[in-house]
Amino acid sequence: MNKVMSRTPHPRPRHRPPTRHDTRRPSSGSRRAAADSRTTATTRPARPQPPRTAPQEPARPTRPTDLFADRLVAVLSGQRPVHWMLRHTAGRAYDDLARLAAEGPLRTRGAARPVVRDIGYYVAGEGALEVFARIGAGSRLRALAFRLERGADLRWRCTAVETGPRPMP
Repeated sequence: MNKVMSRTPHPRPRHRPPTRHDTRRPSSGSRRAAADSRTTATTRPARPQPPRTAPQEPARPTRPTDLFADRLVAVLSGQRPVHWMLRHTAGRAYDDLARLAAEGPLRTRGAARPVVRDIGYYVAGEGALEVFARIGAGSRLRALAFRLERGADLRWRCTAVETGPRPMP
């Protein structure tokens, strides 16, 4: 009996039969050179490749305000469980979030998922942000406010969260 760790690697991939030699796919150089020497004048000419260009603009790092707004919307709309935010909250914020999630203030009927439409923040002090966001689901707009504080370990944590009053049915 062979041990799993002592097996030698297979000389060929297991996902295709050993007799298949497809010249349209790239492979090792020796096979490619042999395939090129067998081509005739009846084959199609190679298509010109478009020139490669550099990306227009480097990707911006995600701000903590945007990241937390998306996370809170996912929890308050029922897409994620409340404990998903456990390590991202501090103080009473987790209890407030659990209470709000039970009420389901951002849950919607149908296929329209809530999304962050607009977001802003106020710098309340050194390492503290108070964030407000407009959450849209279909034609309805809701309000979301939360506070972020930067800890000694330089990680942002949510310390308070509130939503606007529920609209009357």
